[in-house]
Amino acid sequence: MAKQNKNNRPSEVRVIAGQWRGRKIAFTEVEGLRPTSDRIRETLFNWLQEVVGQSRCLDLFAGSGALGFEAASRGAELVTLVEANREVAKQLETTSHKLSADSCQIHNRSAIDYLDGTTQKYDIVFVDPPYKAGMWSQVAEKMVEKAILSDNAHIYLEYPSHINLPVLPAQWRIVKDKKAGAVRYCLLQNNNEE
Repeated sequence: MAKQNKNNRPSEVRVIAGQWRGRKIAFTEVEGLRPTSDRIRETLFNWLQEVVGQSRCLDLFAGSGALGFEAASRGAELVTLVEANREVAKQLETTSHKLSADSCQIHNRSAIDYLDGTTQKYDIVFVDPPYKAGMWSQVAEKMVEKAILSDNAHIYLEYPSHINLPVLPAQWRIVKDKKAGAVRYCLLQNNNEE
């Protein structure tokens, strides 16, 4: 969980495993930013342990960077962290430099703008937008339209447990699905076979 913000210092989350295990990631608190909890991240990366090494990962609403830096710590070949808020993106850059995270690229753009401009294919995509934005279906549609997913790519989705699963592309199948308090999270897999 995030450490409470005292004396206007950035809050922190910790990397759970890999080369940066136990290292703290500072993040700037802004409205809508909710780092994925340690418990959920641990479960998620247990699900992904067979595929995260050497993968190309996209953290579309990076926020604290907890998901993206965790993937990099566990051996992802490329991690793209996309964050629309300039101040938050700046903190991601600072963290990346402190960790010497050469596999990480930070983009200060909206998720949709990034998807419109990239030609990179990804093996794992983290989709955890601010809940109020309600962008799950829009982003999913854009990812399919822009064909950024490799065959059998994994897509992580986090959303409030009180809403129904957002409308998702037909070729995405649910592999894992769990609830933790007010959060529902699932892992889906892309199946490009027609």
